[in-house]
Amino acid sequence: MDPVKILVKRKEGCEDISLPDYASEHASGMDIRAAVDQAINLEPGAISLIPTGLYMAVPRGHEIQVRPRSGLALHHGISILNSPGTIDSDYRGEIGIILANFGKKTFIINRNDRIAQLVIQKVEKCLFVQSDELPETMRGSGGFGHTGCAG
Repeated sequence: MDPVKILVKRKEGCEDISLPDYASEHASGMDIRAAVDQAINLEPGAISLIPTGLYMAVPRGHEIQVRPRSGLALHHGISILNSPGTIDSDYRGEIGIILANFGKKTFIINRNDRIAQLVIQKVEKCLFVQSDELPETMRGSGGFGHTGCAG
């Protein structure tokens, strides 16, 4: 399978920031890094938009999903607030990552730290069509927990 090619432009002064890359051969997410000028102290309960110093041209018919890194979530309580975030194919601004500290300690973000992962996905377009009737299913209108996962 040929990889999807994404054009990436670095912000001036961010030539030292590594491009997103896969940490292992079979990883589905690419690590993206912080392009902070000085360390940021993300206090417990705080939310901050972290710059990456990167601009991307995502191919039409695709999106990039921005997801948390599991190690940061487990060990520090750091997550992506709007997870998964979406980078649309027509967006050309700097990629920013909205980090939230749900942990109990201050988390320090340094330049070039891996702060999130990016997953590229194909996007299907749909058309909503109003209807007076919907096809029947066994589940019907059963809501949360209806399929057997009772709390």
